[in-house]
Amino acid sequence: MKALSPLGNLRVVLSRPRHPGNIGAAARAMKTMGVHRLDLVKPQRYPDAEAEALASGAGDILAGAQVHEKLASALEGCVLVAGFTSRPRDLSHPPRALRDAAMELVAAAREGGVALVFGNETTGLSNAELSRCQRMVMIPASDDYASLNLAAAVQVACYEMAVAASAHSLAPARSRKRATAEDVEALHAHIEQAMLASGFLRPAHPGRLMQRLRRLAARVELEKEEVAILRGMLASFERPRGEKG
Repeated sequence: MKALSPLGNLRVVLSRPRHPGNIGAAARAMKTMGVHRLDLVKPQRYPDAEAEALASGAGDILAGAQVHEKLASALEGCVLVAGFTSRPRDLSHPPRALRDAAMELVAAAREGGVALVFGNETTGLSNAELSRCQRMVMIPASDDYASLNLAAAVQVACYEMAVAASAHSLAPARSRKRATAEDVEALHAHIEQAMLASGFLRPAHPGRLMQRLRRLAARVELEKEEVAILRGMLASFERPRGEKG
């Protein structure tokens, strides 16, 4: 049975968002990374057509979004709450870089609900809201301009969570079969035979040519198909000109 991803226990909480477009764009960002629970605390405009337009394929995230009057309600059932802030504040504990905090957040999500809390586009999270968060998290950015768009911040956060959870991997385009030692030895023998026949390799003065070719092949993870191509090419060179294979 396949284990459930900890991403299923993550929820993105947007507190007092002003622009419905950011809500929709955040929903889209979440879905691309496999995070599906969205909670909204006192959104200024929601539901809204702009949110639906910006969601672009993530309408199910919007449809399932839960709307709350208070932040405490959105955090119910969570075992860990991380508040995102773009600037250091006079807090009881210092903020951590998102990448440094990601593993702890994912580990907690294996046990229960974990909230990623984002504040208003203009003022961010208030000190009172941050006081409800056990972790303060920052997304490192340029000192000249460290304020991310709300949806962009959600995208980065969800991406780091997915990476920490190893939820998504790049599958190979096709299955590959590595050449066996026997395959490689047969290729070397064929190369040597072809070079001798052509006069490129002189038996009286072989030098280190074959040794260098072996070293070249050793640096490459040859596949069975590649060995077959090379040997087929050599065979075509060995046939008298004009003779068809």
